[in-house]
Amino acid sequence: MELRQLTYFVAVAEELHFGRAADRLHIVQSAVSQQIQRLERELGAELFDRSPRRVRLTAAGERLLPEARSVLAAAERARTAVAPPSGLRIGTSTGLGAHLDRVLAAFAERAPQVPVELFSLPVAERLARVAAGRLDAAFVRAAEPPPGVRVLPLWPDPLVAALPATHPLAARPEVALADLADLPLTLTPRRNNPALVDLVVGACHTAGFEPRPGPVNGSLQDTLATIGSRPLWTVVFASHARVLRTPRVAYVPFRAPGLALPTGLAVSAADPPPHLKKLLLACGDHES
Repeated sequence: MELRQLTYFVAVAEELHFGRAADRLHIVQSAVSQQIQRLERELGAELFDRSPRRVRLTAAGERLLPEARSVLAAAERARTAVAPPSGLRIGTSTGLGAHLDRVLAAFAERAPQVPVELFSLPVAERLARVAAGRLDAAFVRAAEPPPGVRVLPLWPDPLVAALPATHPLAARPEVALADLADLPLTLTPRRNNPALVDLVVGACHTAGFEPRPGPVNGSLQDTLATIGSRPLWTVVFASHARVLRTPRVAYVPFRAPGLALPTGLAVSAADPPPHLKKLLLACGDHES
């Protein structure tokens, strides 16, 4: 059994798709399939139920997954013990906006000799990399951490409504959710950000309406471009809206109590990263 095989197995188990796992690993799909088959032969058990439409873990695969993650994390710790990283590897997302700039500036003041390397990744991969020791920390919102990872609370991140700048609601100092009932809502697919989608759709239901589905775009930039030319709305984190340059789109706060998701810092539960205290103080500086 090789570490490479376990790495490929974990990637397929998390993606439940051989092609996406290969893209994530930056190798061809056939190499992933071959190594998984070798691992299954060595273990004497099938790890995946494969069909033309879906891939699922077998019972044996479910049992192997936490053990494989543990082995990979131990291997990463061994590499780190021999050649410890000189800085911090932090997982981020584009929606952090002004938060990230201020935290990094505050950290640089506290630890000017410590380089910071940023990795913008989907939340599931951020958490997986923290669990495997491939990231020292990751900013996450309303995320359920995997085993071996804890999330330290940082701040609530309020959302604002993004509307066409020419729409009458765009001139208001704040907007109620019910005011948006007649406009189609465009959101990322739920699989990409379940916490955000559930928050917004649930708040619409509480306000007494079922949101009208709008077009689904591949990126926030595409969504905002569409909103600039059509009567639609979406939500954007206020911290991100402050750094966006989209003159055809207006960002309007929601009427109290508003909408917000909690932001936290995901770190290893057993092996806190170096410079964690200074990073947390930098996050506190941001909130003060």
